[in-house]
Amino acid sequence: MNTSLQILKRIGITMLVLVLVTTLTVMINNKVQLNKEAELLKANGTITSINGNKIHVYEEGSGADTYVFMSGSGIASPMYELKGLYRKFSQQNKIAVVERAGYGYSDVSSDNRDIAIILEQTRAALTQSGNTPPYILIPHSISGIEAIYWAQKYPQEIKGIIALDIGLPEQYVSHPLGFIDSIIVRGERLLTELGFHRFAPEMVYNPEVIRQSFLTESEKNLYKAISYKQIFNRDMEQELLQSYNNSIKSTLLPYPQDTPILFLDAVADQYKDSIYTIQRQKDYKAFAAKLRLSDVRTLRGTHSIYLYTPDEIYQLASEFIKKTNQKG
Repeated sequence: MNTSLQILKRIGITMLVLVLVTTLTVMINNKVQLNKEAELLKANGTITSINGNKIHVYEEGSGADTYVFMSGSGIASPMYELKGLYRKFSQQNKIAVVERAGYGYSDVSSDNRDIAIILEQTRAALTQSGNTPPYILIPHSISGIEAIYWAQKYPQEIKGIIALDIGLPEQYVSHPLGFIDSIIVRGERLLTELGFHRFAPEMVYNPEVIRQSFLTESEKNLYKAISYKQIFNRDMEQELLQSYNNSIKSTLLPYPQDTPILFLDAVADQYKDSIYTIQRQKDYKAFAAKLRLSDVRTLRGTHSIYLYTPDEIYQLASEFIKKTNQKG
């Protein structure tokens, strides 16, 4: 009996040592790779300073309207990932991509990612980089919370919203992260900090961005480098963990009824008849019904719809903004 216990003890110690050695090796490799990749990184836009944090704003194009692109959760390099879409807009308009804290060339803030803080950082970064309202917002996914909150708090600053498969505040309140989900989120951040994300590149950056041709080969390398550096850091973790609390703050305010919103609902063929898809469309239509000018359109594709139908998004957005101008 004692011999069996000793064997089990030795096996346990051996496994623990292997885990520790493996983890240490992974951490060292990640640090080495990050140092190499850091030599590639140089911001192309304006680096603003907001309460001691650097927030990057990329701009291009010119025109009467400024379209502000706001990425979804976990898109580590918005400036590069959204290029295929914003390049359509920048041919005749000014565009600004705000890489909020923890994204792209911006610092990780390590604050609690309260929606009021996020919004004030975005507004200040745009002002510091020479942009003035009113803006046309183009949020994707979780940034829909910020866009709607912005329209509720400062309606005079928002000319319209082109909502790319966004999550509505009501949806985040109705379907909050559960205990297991929050554990998974925290676990993913820990594994990323240790460097294990290096073994799953498809979880770090979107392979479709690499497959498509809107980025140069140099930009693709930068996209990968930024993604390895920023993916699932503390700011991204807190955005998800605070999604319920942030959405509650929005739902307590009146609907932004004077803000024109075009809801673009991405629906993949295999999910078009699912309960989730049907309910989301009902939610969009219910929200749209509260507004003076709105529309809900369905686009064929996955959640990262900006990668698959940029021409259609641009056309629908342009037509909707024309209606906005006519109403005004």
